[in-house]
Amino acid sequence: MNLQHLIEQFISFQRSLGSSFVSDAAILRAFGRSLGSRASVAGVQVRHVDAFLGKARPVTRTWFTKLACLRCFFQYALSRGYLAKMPLPLTTPKRPPVFAPYIYTQQEIRRLLQVVDVHPRSVYLGPTTIRTMILLFYGSALRLREATNLTRADVDLHRSILTIRNTKFGKTRLVPVGPQLRQVLAQYERSLPNKGQPADTPFFVTTAAEPVKPNTFEYTFRILCDYAGIRRTDTREQPRIHDLRHTAAVHRLTFWYQRGADVQRLLHHLSVYLGHVHLRHTQVYLSMTPELLHEASKRFDSYARKEPGHA
Repeated sequence: MNLQHLIEQFISFQRSLGSSFVSDAAILRAFGRSLGSRASVAGVQVRHVDAFLGKARPVTRTWFTKLACLRCFFQYALSRGYLAKMPLPLTTPKRPPVFAPYIYTQQEIRRLLQVVDVHPRSVYLGPTTIRTMILLFYGSALRLREATNLTRADVDLHRSILTIRNTKFGKTRLVPVGPQLRQVLAQYERSLPNKGQPADTPFFVTTAAEPVKPNTFEYTFRILCDYAGIRRTDTREQPRIHDLRHTAAVHRLTFWYQRGADVQRLLHHLSVYLGHVHLRHTQVYLSMTPELLHEASKRFDSYARKEPGHA
């Protein structure tokens, strides 16, 4: 069986199950190209996999992502009789530490919004657009592309609902927004030119009325963080837009603890709001901060004191 043909068959199979399978498809196709168009599945050897993974390079999280993707593909090939055994390395290196997202403080978010009007003006993005997008990321915990893909029809301010289409997991979900965020979005909408645009017109546009590109906003956001003095010293990775999504989840959890809410029950609601398929995906976003740890400890202490035998 031709390797590249089976890869395409496997990609179609995964997508038939409802998975978008975009990044994994790119990995598998790159692997197929590395062996050439004439390579057969049965001819794949461990040395080919080692070469693709980059055995001599420092092992990163990407290395393990590629390995997991190849393992899934080879299991598929094995189950259909195209392989006698999986050509994977017998030993794997130690995993690198799990990346810890940056959790912005509320003071840092305020500083970000304050520097929007004083930082060197972006040629492509106006201050109103930048401010609205930052508040949207923090207020609704969207992913970057979920925000840049919004159309005017997706933003229903009458019902205070955003329609998020074709998400990371290939699903569409409805995201309610609170009154303050609704007011921010309405103010931005009033600033848009050409009110008679079609419903599929992008909601967030540049000064040239073009769709906001994710890399353009990422570049602008990095400049804003520098001007606001927001930097990390524990890693080379600097605070990202995506960390606003982590921050929104952590701040919400902290708020629930402070209000004495049933966090275990509400955690499921948060998972749906974030668009996660499994609850364990949400747990990744709930990175511990000193404030969150303090509130959780207070809750545990309160429960412990109610139990018989506790002082």
